[in-house]
Amino acid sequence: MTTGENDQVESGIIDINEIMRLLPHRYPFALLDRVTACEPGGRVRGLKNVTINEPFFTGHFPDAPIMPGVLILEALAQISGILAIRTEFERAREPDQRLYFAGIDGARFKRPVVPGDQLVLESEMIKRRRDIWRFQTRATVDDTLAAEATLTCALKAA
Repeated sequence: MTTGENDQVESGIIDINEIMRLLPHRYPFALLDRVTACEPGGRVRGLKNVTINEPFFTGHFPDAPIMPGVLILEALAQISGILAIRTEFERAREPDQRLYFAGIDGARFKRPVVPGDQLVLESEMIKRRRDIWRFQTRATVDDTLAAEATLTCALKAA
C-alpha cells in the first residue's frame, strides 16, 4: 500500500479509483462516487451524484426522471460492500470471493431521487455470522430520508 492509500484508509475517505479497485461493479452499475467516512466493523458513508446523463433516465421516466428504487438499493448494497471489504479486507478481496445480495427487508422509499440530487448513502453493520452480513442502510438527499432498508449479504465463491 502506498502512503496515499494508507492515508485514505486511516481517514476513511475513499476516492473513485480506490472504489473501482475494491468493487467489481462497472458502468452503468458502478453507483458510488466517493466514500466520505468508513469505520471498519461499524459504519460507512458515501455519495452518489445523480445526473441527467444516467442511462436509466431515458426510460424511467422521460417526462419526469426518477432514479429507480432498485438502483438506490443497489447503491446501498455497494456502500455496504465497501464496509464489508474494509472490515475483512484480505478474505473479501480474494479473487474467488464475491459479496452477493442475500436479502432485503423493510425497504421503504420516502422521497423521489431526481437529476441534480446528491444521494448520501449510509450503512451500519448490525450483525455478522460467519459469511453472512446484515446492514442497516439509509439514503438521504439534503438531510431528508429518500430510502431505507436492512440488507443481507453473503460472502461466497465467485
